[in-house]
Amino acid sequence: MTEKPTREVQRLKANSVGLVGVVFMAVATAAPITAMTGNLPIAVGFGNGTGAPAGYLFATLVLAVFSVGYVAMARRITAAGAFYGYISHGLGRIAGMASGMLAVLAYVVFEASIVGVFSYFAQTTVRDQLGADLPWAAYAAVMLLVTAVLSYFDINLTAKALGVLLVAEIAVLFAVATAVLLRGGGPDGIPVAPVNPKNAFTGASAGLGLFFAFWSWVGFESTAMYGEESRDPKRVIPRATLISVIGVGLFYIYVSWMTIAGNGLDGAVRVSAGASPLDLFFDPARGFIGAWAVDAFQWLLITGSFACGMAFHQCASRYLYAIGREGFLHPALGRTHPRHGSPYLASFTQSVIAVVIVGAFWATGQDPYIHLYTLLAILGTMAILIVQTLCSFAVIGYFRRNHPEDRHWFRTLTAPLLGGLGMTAVVVLLVVNMDTAAGTAAGSLFFEAIPWIVGLVFFGGLGLGLYLRVRRPERYEVIGRIVLEDAAERTDDDAEQAPANA
Repeated sequence: MTEKPTREVQRLKANSVGLVGVVFMAVATAAPITAMTGNLPIAVGFGNGTGAPAGYLFATLVLAVFSVGYVAMARRITAAGAFYGYISHGLGRIAGMASGMLAVLAYVVFEASIVGVFSYFAQTTVRDQLGADLPWAAYAAVMLLVTAVLSYFDINLTAKALGVLLVAEIAVLFAVATAVLLRGGGPDGIPVAPVNPKNAFTGASAGLGLFFAFWSWVGFESTAMYGEESRDPKRVIPRATLISVIGVGLFYIYVSWMTIAGNGLDGAVRVSAGASPLDLFFDPARGFIGAWAVDAFQWLLITGSFACGMAFHQCASRYLYAIGREGFLHPALGRTHPRHGSPYLASFTQSVIAVVIVGAFWATGQDPYIHLYTLLAILGTMAILIVQTLCSFAVIGYFRRNHPEDRHWFRTLTAPLLGGLGMTAVVVLLVVNMDTAAGTAAGSLFFEAIPWIVGLVFFGGLGLGLYLRVRRPERYEVIGRIVLEDAAERTDDDAEQAPANA
């Protein structure tokens, strides 16, 4: 049993959000409409071609296997730091500190990245439909301000706002896909080749297509961050994780398959590789529903990206909060609002960081989509995939050392091992395809610095952990150890006896 830290900590507001709210938060970070419109055209045009839906099928299977081990940990440990706490318990405090720093890096830059794509969509849509040509920085400022205000309050308010936006973006994608299905598809009808599993590994660059498939899920793991604020976290978080992974996967497969069917096999590849890749979605929307659907689609790209950015802001805030309340970075980050129970100082800090990053890109004349969105998305994705990989192996170590009675050949060994190997392969896919993923931004100095930034943060975290073990052992003992239920790991017996809002 883990010893209880003696330091006083403030808690996030318990019972703030239920199963549906946690699912909304997690799916919002995956941002279905942004993931589909941003990733599918690249996969079809330059990756595994019309086998892209099969790529999503493969990614669904790998991530479902990964989630088995992740869920096993979630049933034992509830902490706002999620990966930080899990890896600290499974692989040790030093690896936990390094992983925590990487996770902070990932979620901190993800918000700024999404501000970039939001600004791009808003600028082009408002200009095309309303005739007002405002600088992209104006839209970025609005998003940053609204996100900061909403995040100041109870997480339930954000969950409700995200729920409305998420339902809208899913509805338009589902409507277009279903219209294609009901009308028998496009020039080739409803072909089955796109969902043939072997076609996930064919095409001009299958590795690129598979990477973009996995990229479409980034953020699903955020379910665990809301454990302290959810009702009955030991049940809600595992269910929310599996619903997010499998539900999003089935949705991606369906939408990508019908989108390709609506364009025709040859047409889908031609449009995706052309000058207007968004026509991969706009053409079926116009042809199978009507011109109004394209207009609605464009506005929902804006609201969908906003929802994604707001969800990532919540993730970053909770990581800063989790590390801050353990006395690292600055203890003020670990304070919660006396009324709303939100990590308001960590949230404010994250807003300041996002403003600085976005402002730096704007001041240097960078493009919001090509540079701000793409480069920061690659940086964050590389960091979070490494952390996910380590988390898989942490599951094996945790149950081997702490709970031999709960060992299971599949849940705590085979599944996390396969998940870890699968995530390692995804990291390799990212490294191999970084140039193509970055597009025209690949020649920038920031692009060249991405691997060095990730390495510096990770090894800096290892160094900090080693320093604390030698020079500050009392602080070393706290790393990743502040979790729900009196700051201690909870057993199954405790789970049955303790109230949900402990």
